[in-house]
Amino acid sequence: MTSSTPKPLRVVVTGATGNVGTSVMRRLAEEPRVVSALGLARRTPRLSYPGVEWAACDLTAPEAPDRLLRLFEGADAVVHLAWRFQPTRDAAVTWEANVLGSLRVFEAAATVGVPALVHASSVGAYAPGPADGHRVDESWPTHGWPGAAYTREKAYLERVLDTFERDHPDTRVVRMRPAFLFKESAAGEQLRIFGHRLLPGRLLRPDLLPVLPGVRGLRFQALHTDDAADAYARAVVQEVRGPFNLAADPVIDGQVLAALLESRSVELPPALPRAALSAGWRLRALGASPGLFDAVLRLPLLDTARARAELGWSPEHSATEALDAFLRGVRSHGGLPTAPLAGHEAAAA
Repeated sequence: MTSSTPKPLRVVVTGATGNVGTSVMRRLAEEPRVVSALGLARRTPRLSYPGVEWAACDLTAPEAPDRLLRLFEGADAVVHLAWRFQPTRDAAVTWEANVLGSLRVFEAAATVGVPALVHASSVGAYAPGPADGHRVDESWPTHGWPGAAYTREKAYLERVLDTFERDHPDTRVVRMRPAFLFKESAAGEQLRIFGHRLLPGRLLRPDLLPVLPGVRGLRFQALHTDDAADAYARAVVQEVRGPFNLAADPVIDGQVLAALLESRSVELPPALPRAALSAGWRLRALGASPGLFDAVLRLPLLDTARARAELGWSPEHSATEALDAFLRGVRSHGGLPTAPLAGHEAAAA
């Protein structure tokens, strides 16, 4: 191999069997420079991609620190995707998995000397957006919304990585901050996480929803998970650092959602759907907490110019195409042969 030939890369991915992980593993399998990709998850899947191997690793297990050291040995990059959304009613459980688990990943990567760490942050890490709705770049404060565990944890890890970068300047740290990520095969998982595993996705049909209740002022961005995976792969093989916003157009609001469902949008003041959500959450009929609803209402809109310029990235799917893929998956109960993405029957087993 001459000095001008790029080095072949070995990559380890945590949380490799979820919505983002399965897309990242498939994209890494297609990347010429990646000769080996090891996917870590609590349970190994029945998936096969060229050059991809799997290993079981629970980041909350007592043996996890030593196991991570062994699994990270010789890796050129670690992509940290592992995240637990539920139970929203027990913040200690998600803190242990998401924050303490991430600390174990970061510490192991530093101890072994992994050259690159690519971390899955989120639009949820950002402080509430500007009142005028203009798009924010990566310099916007990452203080999160204090009322939801998800946003608190994402923001906390941003502070952890600030310290990590100071203490380990030779490690190339990349923070991905995507908008809401959707794909057809992950729809069942997302419905179980934010709704309820028994919620009938077949109800999301135009003939059954002539009127779609909307939330006044609600607007958000979406991205197809495969497009996010492309950005992750680019960050692995390119010498980039720092945060990158990821999102597609158009911005999603009540009118766009209604058009997707061939319905008529009727806007409601936020207090009404929040009260209904709170009641459903207390009754354990819904998985999304009222605090998460409050956070979503305050999310900023993302400027993705940096990812486009420095990664050479642009989404192949529009935001509406990503949402349409999600709706197809909800109606069909689609999935993949991994524990998180399997259909309702497998998830309940």
